[in-house]
Amino acid sequence: MPQRKPKSPLPAGAPDLPPNAPRPGTLYVGPAGWSYPDWSGYVYPTRRPKGFHEATYLAEFFDTIEINTSFYQPLRSDHAAQWIDRVLINPRFLFTAKLWQRFTHDSIPGPTLADERAVRAGFDVLHAAHKLGAILLQFPFSFHQTKETLSYLSALLKRFADYPLVVEVRHASWDSPETKSLLREYNAGFCNIDQPIIGRSLTPSAQAISSVGYIRLHGRRYDTWFSDDPAIPAHERYNYLYTLEELAPWITRVRSIAEHSRNTFVVTNNHFQGKSVVNALQLISILKGKKVKVPEPLRRHYPELEDLADTPPAEPTLFPLAGSKKEKHEKI
Repeated sequence: MPQRKPKSPLPAGAPDLPPNAPRPGTLYVGPAGWSYPDWSGYVYPTRRPKGFHEATYLAEFFDTIEINTSFYQPLRSDHAAQWIDRVLINPRFLFTAKLWQRFTHDSIPGPTLADERAVRAGFDVLHAAHKLGAILLQFPFSFHQTKETLSYLSALLKRFADYPLVVEVRHASWDSPETKSLLREYNAGFCNIDQPIIGRSLTPSAQAISSVGYIRLHGRRYDTWFSDDPAIPAHERYNYLYTLEELAPWITRVRSIAEHSRNTFVVTNNHFQGKSVVNALQLISILKGKKVKVPEPLRRHYPELEDLADTPPAEPTLFPLAGSKKEKHEKI
């Protein structure tokens, strides 16, 4: 059995850790994103108290959330500062964030220096506050490994080398020594993914290449994963709840990755109607061997959470959940 490798240093350019910062070998589990209309009445209360914010609410249950909005447009510096304040309730909390799609999905005319400055504006705020766990460079299935794409990825890793980086590729052509060598050169992490295995899709793995370990679970909707049928809602791609049997191999992989990483992030992306939150809570409970705090609305929709909840269910509320039988009856 190979000897355990010593912990890797912080990524180049990372600021020194403050005394109360999370220590090496820390595991972070949480959902991808927090702004979903279908989470109302499932993850969040239907009627929200004054001052309610989704990130603050989720920080009571998780130590990380992956920021999705930064994929669609650059993260504004003022928003980043506000979100840092929103999660102060949890000192352990770290964000991860997706790089703007202009750098990973658009090839013509290509990202400019102005584009780079735009994405750095928000990321720098998170980084300086020691709240940026990783930036995810997520590439599509169509991004295959070639001489040209290796060159592009190398330039991109060099461009953002002052951040902790993780690369997600989905095509099996990237399962190669060249990929690992390139990532090691820039101390970039490899994103281990669970996705529908269709054609030459990348299969589940447990690679720990840099100081940052990363796992993303997308669900297994084979029927909608590559569908371009306009009649199928976009959320159906992520409408999947993992069973405990399906999560079991990932428990083993997560533990293996965590043994060789400074920080390990496990992100559940099967978000429709809070299924990502259900599976994230199950993972935390199993990995830490203890019961966990569970959002009250969610446990009513997913009875399987009762086995891992650290408190008994609350008394029935005055206001029914959105979509409940009682509410439907009252609307009639």
